[in-house]
Amino acid sequence: MSRENKSKYAILGILSFGPKSGYDIKKKIETVTGNFWTESYGQIYPILKRLMAEGLATQSVEEQVGKPDRHVYTLTDKGLEELQRWLIEPVEPQVERIEILLKLFFGKQVTVADNIRHVQQFRELQQQQLQKYQVLEEEVKVNGTDNPNFPYWLITVSYKLHVTKALISWCDETLARLKQMTEETLKDVNE
Repeated sequence: MSRENKSKYAILGILSFGPKSGYDIKKKIETVTGNFWTESYGQIYPILKRLMAEGLATQSVEEQVGKPDRHVYTLTDKGLEELQRWLIEPVEPQVERIEILLKLFFGKQVTVADNIRHVQQFRELQQQQLQKYQVLEEEVKVNGTDNPNFPYWLITVSYKLHVTKALISWCDETLARLKQMTEETLKDVNE
């Protein structure tokens, strides 16, 4: 199943929290799932049309004073059943596009110093991400305890914390190896 098909379930999931406009869905995805799943406006509206055509969501129009009408989408019982059906399916393996690995795979084409710089920058980015996820974890713990989704939200933050810590560890190991390669090169030149 392609990412586009999975986007359908991201939107069904957001609608499971309650009726939302397309704008509300986009904002919710940015703030709630943005650390691990994103959607653009260009993807959301065609998917909403498809959900309605499949009977998985309905649309109503709310008139607003001095503003354009607000189109609100609501999950149908069939939509909830479809979301629940997908939620119990096994997770498919994913092939990620990881630029730092692509650069390092072809790293022989540039200097070791260039590769060290890339890894140092990547490590700094991971350090910033780690701080962001630590703050997010605290926010979820403080603000989410009354919400029945709280334990699941905490699990997703925990995943990002673990992955980021592992990436920092990988950076440290990689930097040590690259520095060792620099020392070996210098030793060969001096001999």
